[in-house]
Amino acid sequence: MQAKLQINTSTNWNKGKNGPLIISGPCSAESPEQLLQTSNMLAKTNKVDVLRAGIWKPRTRPNAFEGIGSEALNWLVETGKETQLKTSTEVATPNHVELALKAGIDYLWIGARTTTNPFSVQAIADALQGVDIPVFVKNPINPDLNLWIGALERINNAGIDKLGAIHRGFSTFHQEYRNAPLWEIPLQLKTLFPEVSIINDPSHISGKRDSLYDVAQKAMDLNMDGLMIESHLDPDNAWSDSNQQVTPSAFLELLNAIQFRSAESSSLTYNSQLEELRSKIDQVDNELFSKIGERMNLTKEIGHYKKINGVTPFQLDRWKEIIETRQPYAISQGLSKEFTEKVLQILHDESIKLQSAILNPKK
Repeated sequence: MQAKLQINTSTNWNKGKNGPLIISGPCSAESPEQLLQTSNMLAKTNKVDVLRAGIWKPRTRPNAFEGIGSEALNWLVETGKETQLKTSTEVATPNHVELALKAGIDYLWIGARTTTNPFSVQAIADALQGVDIPVFVKNPINPDLNLWIGALERINNAGIDKLGAIHRGFSTFHQEYRNAPLWEIPLQLKTLFPEVSIINDPSHISGKRDSLYDVAQKAMDLNMDGLMIESHLDPDNAWSDSNQQVTPSAFLELLNAIQFRSAESSSLTYNSQLEELRSKIDQVDNELFSKIGERMNLTKEIGHYKKINGVTPFQLDRWKEIIETRQPYAISQGLSKEFTEKVLQILHDESIKLQSAILNPKK
């Protein structure tokens, strides 16, 4: 079942003054001084649209710093007034929602751990009934697109039409990042719901400062709608997530280094040449799928022979032979080893699936 989200597109609640919406601030509000000093420095960069700070911090294990709590809401609101920045924080319970709204927070977001639990999301949605405030929903910890969509739907059903998503990566065995970006999932969300703004969170994807640029640039190249980057005046001594926060000056350097490109061009020459090249790609794609179909028909023939002769769908030696012979040729055609492995794996998995269906027909 695919529902349509009712999103407010008549105002600029999801736009930044320079294009993409830029959200920044410390992972956690630690003191009025820390929050104000950091925010003042960020405001002077003229790059920030919304100030962020964690008030309640869900930690994996007890006895870790779990945020100052509701006392810090007033710090955040007062800081927002002084810096003339909108304010945002994470809410995980109906009580958080009530307190944040009462304090005058401008934007709310729902964290990854909360998104994982539909009961928690529904409780927050119930608390938001009748409220007009922008709400962002972070992707769930696990790579489950439907769970993400379900959370967006629950909040939207409560009447929240200033609704967006935050891509903060997924918990997997991926070793390169703290949370694997799995870019295909937010892109699929954008394909299904093009009206939903998706803000990328390179801080939580990277988990370390030296990867922030690569993730942020990739997000902008994929035409995401903004960035949420954690910044702290003294990140090495931050009370939470110190490795992924940057100083306001480093934040400015990062934003200045990112190439913010347009999704379209008004150049007639560009559009004409692009159309010509895309037409050639369309033709190649048709030929490609024709050949794949031919390959799968041969796979089915092999499946029938295997059934007659009592042979299993999978033979390790044949799979090794395919990898060893196809990869060098593919690489000679300018394709990467990683891409070739993915394509061969997809073809092989489909071949096993087709042959298994022949050997074990459903009764």
